[in-house]
Amino acid sequence: MKKFTLMLAGLGIAVSAVPMTAATAAPHPAPAFQAWQSINARQANLDRRIDQGVRSGALTRGEAARLRADLNGLARLEAQYRRSRPGLTLAERRDLDRRFDALSARVRIEKHDRNDRPGRPGRW
Repeated sequence: MKKFTLMLAGLGIAVSAVPMTAATAAPHPAPAFQAWQSINARQANLDRRIDQGVRSGALTRGEAARLRADLNGLARLEAQYRRSRPGLTLAERRDLDRRFDALSARVRIEKHDRNDRPGRPGRW
């Protein structure tokens, strides 16, 4: 009987400790995918990445100008979608997300294409 009560007491302590350890762990583990961002946050993030690429020399002025023109085009498209009668629909939001994803990939590619050194070809 004594072993049984000790086992129940141990089980009770273990059960009460599990929620405690879960609460003290990281509140939100980093997801494997990027969390949803607002359109304005995505625009600001892309603009910041372009600025950082110019400052570090990873983007040439021409590359940055083309990327910024594309970013401004997306801002105009968003404004056009918002002015339309029902406002920004789910399909339009998905279209903008797809276009932002493509532009984000282009920024990444342009920053790593080794065009940052005038007169020195990349390693191909």
